[in-house]
Amino acid sequence: MAVSGRKQSDLLGSVAAGSAEDFNHCCEPCLTTGQHIEAHGFCVTCQEYLCKTCHDVHRKTKVLRNHQILQRNDFDKIQTTRKSNNECTELCQVHKKEIIKFYCPSHHALGCNDCITLGHRTCKIDYIPEKCEGVADGKEFDDVMQKLGEKLKEASEISNKAKGSRININDYNEQIIKAITEFRKEINDHLDLMQKDALNNAEEIKSNNNKIIHHVLDRCENMISGIKCLLSSLHASKSTHQDGQLYIGMKRAESALKSDELHEVKDTLMHTNMRYSFQRNAELETLFCKKMVFGEIVDHSRHESTKVTKALDSLIGKGVINIKTSSDTEVCGITGCAVLNTNKLVLADWDNQKVKLVCIENKLVQEEKALDSSPFGIAVMSQDQFAVTMPDNNEIVVMTTDDKLLCVRSIEVDRKCFCIDYNQDRLYVACLAPSSVIVLNMQGDIVNTIPLNFLSPRYAPHIAVCKDSKLLYISDIGNDSVVSISLQGEVTATYKHIYLRGPRGMLVLDDGSLLVCSYKNGTIHKVKGDLKHWKIMYKGEDGDRLKSICHSLRYAEIYVGCIGDRLKVFNTQ
Repeated sequence: MAVSGRKQSDLLGSVAAGSAEDFNHCCEPCLTTGQHIEAHGFCVTCQEYLCKTCHDVHRKTKVLRNHQILQRNDFDKIQTTRKSNNECTELCQVHKKEIIKFYCPSHHALGCNDCITLGHRTCKIDYIPEKCEGVADGKEFDDVMQKLGEKLKEASEISNKAKGSRININDYNEQIIKAITEFRKEINDHLDLMQKDALNNAEEIKSNNNKIIHHVLDRCENMISGIKCLLSSLHASKSTHQDGQLYIGMKRAESALKSDELHEVKDTLMHTNMRYSFQRNAELETLFCKKMVFGEIVDHSRHESTKVTKALDSLIGKGVINIKTSSDTEVCGITGCAVLNTNKLVLADWDNQKVKLVCIENKLVQEEKALDSSPFGIAVMSQDQFAVTMPDNNEIVVMTTDDKLLCVRSIEVDRKCFCIDYNQDRLYVACLAPSSVIVLNMQGDIVNTIPLNFLSPRYAPHIAVCKDSKLLYISDIGNDSVVSISLQGEVTATYKHIYLRGPRGMLVLDDGSLLVCSYKNGTIHKVKGDLKHWKIMYKGEDGDRLKSICHSLRYAEIYVGCIGDRLKVFNTQ
């Protein structure tokens, strides 16, 4: 039987043009090295198609020169007696001396006899030499090839978009620098330090965005390379009638097609904000002697989404998210929660000593990381980085969600750090022993310490920072109240209410108002920034113990962590 005449271009279209040319027969010796070269002749003795180079070698080599070779015009006269080879030859990666001969459909796992004996005794197993019969001519093979082609095309498109975004980053950065420089010419030399800070800020945004694009490109290139390798392997196995190996390759391809990695990369690129410009500070133009920032790098995409956000008038119960995992040994206690820019939810589970990552879209725990002590508070710092407080260790851990949850670095402090918030490149940490707020820069240096002498030393305070960083909101749990203080520690206002008992989680909304969770009776209060006007947004059920709160602008949802295995979800529309 001759090599199949079905063209690979029929399966892959133009996507695979760089991987397989549009011809009926490939040189089979060259296929063993991953090369797809059109056949020039056919050796009847060897029963192999040959390219011109291999054909010439056949003519020159002493042991091969007497072989009968047919030219391309005579391919239709070829009648081979080759049969498909169902033998498996690939060695198991776990048991190095064993051959892969089995496939477990339940676990989508390939394995040798030892693998099946040790890990799949109760599973229904496919024996590959029997199962692979005729697989090269089946619909499953065509489907795999088609889907690989589509995946390759999609990965290439995302890669091209990422390259275009990289150009836009440099364009926007040039505009920012130009605007900063022009503004700088209009003011006196005493503003050199502010100018330097603003330029550094712009450069940091450029660097962070370039890192994201570089990460997207790397992952795309890896996926493209992997898909091409799969395509090459499948072509080679099919052309050489190695059906056993072809079956193994198909199963690997099917596993690759089920991966969500491409969707995650695409989502990362879609939600990476690239539109920035430099916005002048109007007050600075007339009040040169007043200390203020040189200017502001404006994220246009964020501002556009904020403008259409309606004021929060009510909280409508939408359901719960089950955050219990199989490895949890205790009832979950979510003391901290935050929404990442990648539209994922990160939780601090105090009782199980874990950080958990929840996909907002499907409302499932996607990943978890066990820690050596209990985490308390969480604050998002950048695209995929967040800070976690570890009170028992007097430590703040910076983590990332790049590929998976990882600890990037640790910041040691000299007191027990509990709740944490982030604003304008500063971390604000509420502490005990002594009761205070410490303010840290992005290098982990303490730039300010604010004593909280009015608080009871028994309760860990919660903290929220207003948008302009001029006021801090502190939960005075011992007195069932919330206070606002200046950066010098002066109390400027107090909020008390008969239904506010044990205030814990707090959240500053875009309009400057404050959401406060009442721990002991499960109510949620909305309070104006001056702490003078209020509204009860939610009256909890019996047994509610609300401990933390965060907001997703994109999904218009509020998430409330409590004691229990479920996260409460509220609709804000």
